[in-house]
Parts: sequence; structure tokens; C-alpha cells
Amino acid sequence: MDESLLTPAEAALIAGMTTGALAQLRYLGKGPDFYRLGPRTIRYARSEVVEWIRQSRTTASGR
Repeated sequence: MDESLLTPAEAALIAGMTTGALAQLRYLGKGPDFYRLGPRTIRYARSEVVEWIRQSRTTASGR
């Protein structure tokens, strides 16, 4: 399987947030899993970003 790797900017665009917000989530350990390919090179697997979004979904509760 050929998994495409995304830059932080591409992953943030898919997740609907800024790259700064994504970096903060990465720092806190709350964002999608990522790969560190070098001291300053971060990549995200597209499928993991999509799965993280799916798992982060909440439903409205009825009142």
C-alpha cells in the first residue's frame, strides 16, 4: 500500500486548523500520530489524519 505522507501545512488544511494549532496539539500529544523524519521534518499519514478527525467527532446531545 502506498500511503501518502503530508506536510504539517497539508495536514492542517485537511483538519481545518492552522499549522500553529496542529503544532500545539503535537506538542501536547493530542493530535494525530506523526513521523519525525529528521530534526525538523514532520510528516503525517493521510489516513491517520482522517482517522483522528473521525475519532474527534462529537455528537450533539438532546435537551
